[in-house]
Amino acid sequence: YLERKSLQRKLEAFLIILYCSMFTVYVLFSQKYNQIYIGYTSDLSNRFLSHNELATKGHTIKYRPWIIAYTEEFQTKSDAIKREKQLKNATGRKLIWKLVHENLLTQMVRA
Repeated sequence: YLERKSLQRKLEAFLIILYCSMFTVYVLFSQKYNQIYIGYTSDLSNRFLSHNELATKGHTIKYRPWIIAYTEEFQTKSDAIKREKQLKNATGRKLIWKLVHENLLTQMVRA
């Protein structure tokens, strides 16, 4: 019984560490300026707040307000960086714009 409990606690701790160390590649969209921004972070909610309110300099402050248009989760920082770079090339941006426009149409139909 004690061995099973110990194993269960270790598994729970591992899952917490794994979950907490996830990285998110995200795409922001500014409908007002028809702009996208592609980035990655380990804390999407704080990063989103920074883009929309807290930051006082940088590219994204010129195009507020932003919405989160697309996200992908990765277990490692290196995988997230790799995917971010893929989405920032010409083919990736084309895919992102397609997804953004599909999401906007879906939201308009629901409204």
